[in-house]
Amino acid sequence: MTATQRRWLTQDAYDRLRDELVELLAHRSAGSERGDGTVDSESDQFVDEGRRRARIRQIQGLLYNAVVGQAPPDDGIAEPGMVLTVRFDDGETETFLLGARDGADLDGLAVYSPESPLGAALSGARQGEQRTYSVPNGGTVQVTLLRAVPHGHHRP
Repeated sequence: MTATQRRWLTQDAYDRLRDELVELLAHRSAGSERGDGTVDSESDQFVDEGRRRARIRQIQGLLYNAVVGQAPPDDGIAEPGMVLTVRFDDGETETFLLGARDGADLDGLAVYSPESPLGAALSGARQGEQRTYSVPNGGTVQVTLLRAVPHGHHRP
């Protein structure tokens, strides 16, 4: 993610990430004890510390570039913060939030990143527009945007 990419987050997701960051920053990896009373080896500490630092950087980037709770315009155009309903070429439909997955708790609503193949294909699409994207097995899938509404206006 580049420093200029804005990430749409719900207030709840932002709060969860902020709380996780506070907890990670408060944790000191000076020989964490295991449940059996033994102390992790130095190499385990190194790996754990590396993971902790990587997660701190990831969360800091998300929070720094976050657009929190500001609904995008209700113009029917697919962009971060919109709940999209799509129909795939096999006739199956799916509804999901186009936004940041980290920390999201959206009552079962799937979340796709704008950088995912589906998210990237739909970004900027208007209702009724068809887009095609590549899937990992090398094939392509056609998808039609049926509906795009701001997250706050979505009713399941």
